[in-house]
Amino acid sequence: MSSPRDRQARVATFVAYAVQGLSFATLLVQTATLQDRHRLDEGSLTLLLLVVPVFAGVGSLAAGSFAHRRGSKLMLRLAQPVVAAAVVLAGIAPDVPVLLAALLLFGLAVGAVDAGINMQGVAVERRYGRAVLNGFHSMWSVFSLAGALWAAWAASLDLIVIMGVPMALAVAASLYAGPRLCTPQEEKTEFTAAVTGRQPWGPIIPLCLAMGFLYVGDAAVSNFSTVFMQDVMAAGPGVVPLAYAAYQGATLAVRLGGDAAVRRYGPAAIVRIGGAIATLGFLGVVLAPSQPLTIVAFGLTGMGLAVVAPQSFSAAGRLDPAGTGVAIARVNLFNYVGFILGAALVGGIADAADMRVAFVAPLVLAAVIVVLAGGFEPAVRTRR
Repeated sequence: MSSPRDRQARVATFVAYAVQGLSFATLLVQTATLQDRHRLDEGSLTLLLLVVPVFAGVGSLAAGSFAHRRGSKLMLRLAQPVVAAAVVLAGIAPDVPVLLAALLLFGLAVGAVDAGINMQGVAVERRYGRAVLNGFHSMWSVFSLAGALWAAWAASLDLIVIMGVPMALAVAASLYAGPRLCTPQEEKTEFTAAVTGRQPWGPIIPLCLAMGFLYVGDAAVSNFSTVFMQDVMAAGPGVVPLAYAAYQGATLAVRLGGDAAVRRYGPAAIVRIGGAIATLGFLGVVLAPSQPLTIVAFGLTGMGLAVVAPQSFSAAGRLDPAGTGVAIARVNLFNYVGFILGAALVGGIADAADMRVAFVAPLVLAAVIVVLAGGFEPAVRTRR
């Protein structure tokens, strides 16, 4: 049974996820605006955007080392305001060098925060003794959507207002949540005295691969769903965004109910089912003969992939009974590896063949997630 302190930490972790979702969306939806402001061609924009996942991977690895020594609470209290500051700096950057510096800073900090919020989520889940991580990830989705809607509503305002207002709220929320997060002592478990911070790679490889393959699929949808709808399905401006909207809407819906499903059927079964649904969704994208069926297919990909990330972090936490955060940081690294590979892989195949063929790549990798699902219920070391 949870204590008042456990509930306080859970609320604070919800807030931390919300801040991250809002911060990420506030920058992401301004990509086209920043491209126009700095007169960037497609190649230059792509190279600039690659700064974020590359340096986020560095930030994630550094987060594992920092959290092992000092805990994820301090790391989040330091890094989340830096993320907000980097978003604002990107919005006011007068030239490309300053924009590059802002994106570099954003990448480093956002990687640390991604790892940190999942360390906190796993710590809360461990203290509750039941699955709660899907709920945290749904909060990320809700506030990511809120950030996009705010940007659409405030589109006529100055960019500093569009980006500054949500980031001011993000800093305020971070300052509220920070003191209430799990302390380093609360992140640890009774296994701490018996288990060192050394974390073997072997048991987490299935989780890392599943995370990477998930984000290959996510990158394919995020970067190319609108292109697919416009160029392959000949959709009009009002229909083009619906594929991505279906993907995000299905992701949110599944995450809202995901914890209950995991408690009933277990993480391996849920990941296996999710991989199968995502495979079916990508198959639908490759074969769909009409716009409505294509939109439904993109929704199925979101429904299937939604469960993989929360269960990857949850399983990583079970493989790290000392609560060091090292396994979580390593799994989180493959978030960025997958996204980079996904953009390059799908874009490259589309250039060499066509867009339908390009979506075969995430289809195959989603099917591999089904095979990897057994790694989501690893044996956990216990103290003798």
